[in-house]
Amino acid sequence: MTNPKLTAASGPWTETPTRFVEAAGVRFAYRRLGPAEGVPIVLLNHWGANLDNFDPRIVDGLAAHRPVYALNYRGVGASGGTAPLTIRAMAADIVAVLRALGLRQVDLIGFSLGGFVAQEVVLAAPDLIRRVVLAGTGPAGGDGIEKVGPVSWPLILKGLATFKDPKTYLFFTSTRNGRQAAAAFIARLKERRADRDKAVTPRVFLRQLKAIGAWGRQAPQDLSKIVSPVLVANGDHDIMVPTENSRDLARRIPGAELVLYPDAGHGGIFQYHGPFLERATAFLAD
Repeated sequence: MTNPKLTAASGPWTETPTRFVEAAGVRFAYRRLGPAEGVPIVLLNHWGANLDNFDPRIVDGLAAHRPVYALNYRGVGASGGTAPLTIRAMAADIVAVLRALGLRQVDLIGFSLGGFVAQEVVLAAPDLIRRVVLAGTGPAGGDGIEKVGPVSWPLILKGLATFKDPKTYLFFTSTRNGRQAAAAFIARLKERRADRDKAVTPRVFLRQLKAIGAWGRQAPQDLSKIVSPVLVANGDHDIMVPTENSRDLARRIPGAELVLYPDAGHGGIFQYHGPFLERATAFLAD
C-alpha cells in the first residue's frame, strides 16, 4: 500500500537529517529514509535510547527496499514533552505520530522497550499495523521484566568502571564472539558525526525504567487478539528480558514465528545483524 506524503530520501542512515512532527501536543523528533513507495517500516527503540541508538546496518538494509521511519518517544532526545510513566501512554503517542505523519498502514519493528510499545500499538490500533517484529522483548507481566533495573544497574556500573559502553555487558554475552560483536556494534553507533540527537537525560532514563517495571508487574494481556503476522527474535542468552519471554510471545501470538540466535544476548539482532536483516526483510516482504 502506498501512503501519502512520502518522498524518496537518499543517503545513508548516518547522514539522514532529523525531522519533526507535531502530535498529541508535542513536537516529536524522527528520521526518515528510503524510497517513496511501499509500506513504511517504523522502528521503536530501547530503554534510554535516542535516534542515534538505531543500528545503521539494520536501518540502511531495511531502507534499501522500503521507506523507514525511526521515532523518538516523548521527552527523549530532541523530542519535546516529559517521558511517560506507562507503556500504554508511549503507545498512544506513537499512534498519534503515525497519524500525524499521514501513514495509513505500517510495519513495526520494536526492540526491547520498543517491543512492549509495539504490542500496545497493535492491540490499540490494529488498522494501522500490517506486520510486526518483536525483538529482545516480552509480554506484559513477563518473566523477570520487573527486575530489569536490578539486573541492569550492576552492569551499568561495571561499564563505567571499565570505561566501556554498558551495552557491552547488557546486550551481549561474555564469550569471545559476544565481546567482538559488542565492540563492532558500539563502533557502528558512533559512525554518525553530524546532527546527532540530544543525549537522553537521567530523568528520562529513570522514568522509562518505572514504565518497564510497571509493564513487568502488569496483568498478562490477551495476545490472541493480535491478528497481524508477528516475527519474534532474540538471543538465546538474554539476561535483560529473559529469552523465555520470546518463547512465550511466540506461543501466545497466533501464528508467530520465532528465531533465537546462538551465543547471543539481548542484542542478538545486532550481533547477527546480517541474518536478522535477511529474515526480517523476507518476513516483511510477504
